[in-house]
Amino acid sequence: METKTQFSVFLVNRPDVLSKVCRKLAEEKVNIIALTMMDGQEHGVLRMVAASATKARGVLKRMNAAFTETLVFAVDMANSPGAAADVCERLAAAKVAINYMYCSTAGAGRAVGIFRVGDVEKAKRTLASKPKTIKDKRVRKRQPAMRR
Repeated sequence: METKTQFSVFLVNRPDVLSKVCRKLAEEKVNIIALTMMDGQEHGVLRMVAASATKARGVLKRMNAAFTETLVFAVDMANSPGAAADVCERLAAAKVAINYMYCSTAGAGRAVGIFRVGDVEKAKRTLASKPKTIKDKRVRKRQPAMRR
């Protein structure tokens, strides 16, 4: 798990705008770790984390793109059912609010989760510690009585 810079890029809703941003990042050899695109009535918001925040920032500035930067953290996890739920449950148990999250697969059965939380340091401490085990509290079904 590591802290990353997330860029929120505000884009007008036109067919060519997202493709131009992605192409420019590619031309400048900016590797995107994860991204999500949300739409609104007037504009969309591209949230992305790049391998090099410095390179991504430079590209966005040269494009005169409207963007903000936010501190998030990236969690390496299994690309399997329940992996995101496990992280979310650990943060919830520590009373860490998750503002939003998104994932990207990282190949070879791995995924990276991008989390924006209310308390980054507490979240990092929580996920760095060993998970607590929860005792199985399910009630065992009664066995039917044997007939003679």
